[in-house]
Amino acid sequence: MITLEQSYAECKRLNRKFGTTYYWSTQLLPVVKRHHVHALYGFTRYADDIVDDLGSAATVAERKTALADYGQRFFRDLDRGDSDHLVLKAVVHTVRAFRIEPDCFHRFLRSMAMDLDTATYETFDDLLVYTDGSAAVIGEMMLPILEPTSPEAKPHARDLGIGFQLSNFWRDVNEDLDRGRVYIPQEDLRKFGADPWLRKVTPEWRDVMAFEIARARRYCESGDIGIRMLPPKSAACIRGARSLYCGILGQIEAAGYDVFSQRVRVPTWKKLAVAARVLRPGRSACL
Repeated sequence: MITLEQSYAECKRLNRKFGTTYYWSTQLLPVVKRHHVHALYGFTRYADDIVDDLGSAATVAERKTALADYGQRFFRDLDRGDSDHLVLKAVVHTVRAFRIEPDCFHRFLRSMAMDLDTATYETFDDLLVYTDGSAAVIGEMMLPILEPTSPEAKPHARDLGIGFQLSNFWRDVNEDLDRGRVYIPQEDLRKFGADPWLRKVTPEWRDVMAFEIARARRYCESGDIGIRMLPPKSAACIRGARSLYCGILGQIEAAGYDVFSQRVRVPTWKKLAVAARVLRPGRSACL
């Protein structure tokens, strides 16, 4: 039998191994809340692995079936209030403890399924349909754990999630091309005359990336408004995450918009430094 401690430990392992930026940001939360954030990460990571990492032999149909089975199991376990799945046991416990809306998970799984049959997005509005489930809902899931002081934090939490997602999209262009996907809206590529499939930093590529980076920053800036509505320790966590995720945008610029020759990364020392700035005795929670 799987214990709750084992399940939370597995979620923490997944978070630390695959989501280091997210993981180090959670270290700014009170200990009593960290494992709940790990659980949410564990849920999303497990679904993402079904979509992208089942192995090259797995067909799209097999991935769709596996993702649907995962979702059905989660909602069934959520209804009965417990699970014997190594990841889902902790997720069910967290969702019920904080009364997180189940619809968030429906929308997340819908976007994961889109990755199996949608390779491009014509407009930014089309992309926002995807990011509603892939990113904005993450902000919604997190809010009950963060305990904002105002319900007006919700739209800004959604925007911050989108800002994080866009930052990752622009960093991961090359990796996504390998999977046959392009998240930069097609209308933007046409507007600037850029072609990511060339995998070259042309003047046109610099222009479209500058445009998309400015767009992502506007979402991050909206998120700042919501951060001010959080208790100090929760605000510190999200400011840390904001510093690291949205900092990717500056690194892309510093690399001359070259996201092809190497993957832009936030070094571990910087993640630790962000955490240390907040955890240092006598320092305020602001980054």
